[in-house]
Amino acid sequence: MHAATAPTAVGENIAVQRKARELSQQALANRAKISKSLLAKIEIGDRACRPAVAASIAGALGVPLTVLYGQPYAESPDPHLIDALRSSVRRHRHPAVTDLRADQLPADIDAASRMRASTNYARLLPILPALIARAVAHAHDTQEPTAWELLVDAYSCAFTIAHRLGYPDLADLVAARQEWAANQSWTPVAQMAAAWTEAGCYQSAGDYLEGLAVTDRALTSMSAIATDSVAGVVAAGSLHLRAVTLASRARDGATTKFHLEKAKRLAGYIPDADLYRNNLTFGPGNVVLHELATHIELERPRRAVAMVDELTDVPLPGLAPTRVGHLHIDAARAHLAAGDRDEALQSLLRARDAAPQMARIHPMAREVLRVLVSLHRRSKPELAILAKWAGLHEA
Repeated sequence: MHAATAPTAVGENIAVQRKARELSQQALANRAKISKSLLAKIEIGDRACRPAVAASIAGALGVPLTVLYGQPYAESPDPHLIDALRSSVRRHRHPAVTDLRADQLPADIDAASRMRASTNYARLLPILPALIARAVAHAHDTQEPTAWELLVDAYSCAFTIAHRLGYPDLADLVAARQEWAANQSWTPVAQMAAAWTEAGCYQSAGDYLEGLAVTDRALTSMSAIATDSVAGVVAAGSLHLRAVTLASRARDGATTKFHLEKAKRLAGYIPDADLYRNNLTFGPGNVVLHELATHIELERPRRAVAMVDELTDVPLPGLAPTRVGHLHIDAARAHLAAGDRDEALQSLLRARDAAPQMARIHPMAREVLRVLVSLHRRSKPELAILAKWAGLHEA
């Protein structure tokens, strides 16, 4: 990674954008349909900015949501690696490949998927450009559905890298390429995986209703195969969970409940442990994690905390480090919203232990940490160390 300026906080970015437009806090609050008190607390760092609120403020300011979140890394990725990844994604018809190693390609993509699942982005980024080029060449050479499915999985890894490292334009391009590859495969599971990614682009942009339209179209067209195979269950279940997140952030309780119930029904086909297929994780554990997150998004922190307490001694087998990290990040959000700062900090520390690279850059983890730093007027060693590790300039 290369040195960069310290990441700015969401509240600071909101204040900068508001002042540049000569808007008062009251004027912006009115446009965003939130209270002036909430906006003031977000700007100074005394209140976490939930995704739905950030999306409303971004819309009121007329800027992309990514402008408010900024670049999450204190160290930027090597620009040559990002350029190489962008080039490999762009060259989806005539890749320059001299060493295809087709027989080794499935194992190499599987290894990349495991790096993605373990949030090892630093190792994943350097190998992705050549891996995608090989997968593209192999798919064109063979024109076999399985080859196109491999490419879909490779693009999934690239989407995560672009999304997590703060390159939304590249993430959008990858999502388009993944949809193209999925359509070449004529494989419903690959097409559902691509729809999951596409809906994720809208989720990241704060366009929750359009994201829901994507999931609904995919689920409607693929409903007949949803339970035909394990991979079908994982893909359809993951789409329902994506819809759960989108609907809860859109503050649509009825749609949230509908998709959560559908996901729970599909999870019944996977009773023992969550499964990882096509870079998607689905099963009883992931359903529970999404249900926890809905309570936070729908402003029910006490119910979220109660769920966290229930999960403390409950094993959730089959969950990748990314999902375990998400559990602890959402637990931190719940405890902070309920007023328990100490437990919020402990949850962030657990997230760091489970998935350090993700916890360091995840916007919700950074929001909780930023608020904790702001609210603790006197130094707290654990908090200071964590803030410095995350690259927050307040530390």
